[in-house]
Amino acid sequence: MTLLRLAERGLYCEAGDFYIDPWQSVERAVITHAHGDHARWGSDRYLSSREGAAVLRTRLGLGATIRAVDYGEAIDVNGVRVSLHPAGHILGSAQVRVEHHGEVWVASGDYKTQPDPTCTPFELVRCHTFITESTFGLPIYRWPPDSEVFDAMRAWWRSNRDHGRASLLFGYALGKAQRLLAGLAGADVGPIYTHGAVERLNRDYRHTGVRLADTRYASEMPRGHDFAGSLIVAPPSAAGSLWVRRFGTISTGFASGWMRVRGARRRRAVDRGFVLSDHVDWPSLLATIEATGAERVWVTHGTREPLVRWLSERGVDARAVASQWKGEEDTDPVEVPGEEITA
Repeated sequence: MTLLRLAERGLYCEAGDFYIDPWQSVERAVITHAHGDHARWGSDRYLSSREGAAVLRTRLGLGATIRAVDYGEAIDVNGVRVSLHPAGHILGSAQVRVEHHGEVWVASGDYKTQPDPTCTPFELVRCHTFITESTFGLPIYRWPPDSEVFDAMRAWWRSNRDHGRASLLFGYALGKAQRLLAGLAGADVGPIYTHGAVERLNRDYRHTGVRLADTRYASEMPRGHDFAGSLIVAPPSAAGSLWVRRFGTISTGFASGWMRVRGARRRRAVDRGFVLSDHVDWPSLLATIEATGAERVWVTHGTREPLVRWLSERGVDARAVASQWKGEEDTDPVEVPGEEITA
């Protein structure tokens, strides 16, 4: 019997009788992070990192039963030793280390190894079997330094300001938007307004001690408010909606790892693309897998087959594993009463 296996409801540990990021309701759910494809409502009990408890509560609601533990704190679940370790993806994101009878598996969830002021840095966890994402599992995906990306954002905003335009910057409501706001804190950019889905999660980040740029909730501005020269941060789901019309003349930008590929910006119909991802790029993906010392590698969501082939050709026991996790997509809108985002 393998320590973890894919079952109808998701990744299951039979010895401990719990699931990791299940895609259906279960009795015990261990959650890597609060994005909607990993943290789904309806389970009886949830286990999460203490750092991520606030955003998970926002996602799941007051009725969810959540147990929060510190990073590295080991607990016993029916004889299985379980601990959570930083994944560096978003606030509170965790890798799940599972140990039983000397066998160690690590389910990484989503992760990145680049420094990020909005969350605890990635921690390497050695294991026998490593379950890795592969959202950007192709050699073309290599991330530029954050400093270059934020310099380009500031230049874009200044150009729009000088031409009397508002700058509408799209980033996923949980994680990416806060990373943008942390990167622009103290950068003399603004005023900065936010969509309600972003602002609601900003409160959780600020409460946890993360420094973000000062923001104002856009929908609280009076009718006819002049947004020219401002920066507005919103989730991609707001694009093309009635909500956008209030800003007048705008230039649009999108922050995502997908902007590394020519044509992605055209498909998104935005004016500027900024390469900023909350996932590992190709070199970091390979380096992390090797550093775990894992004898077996399961590759889940993303571009799986090329990574499996690359690993197999180098003698690693690797295989692609189907899942309902989606990686870097706009899968996690946070509903805000009265916030119009539909066309």
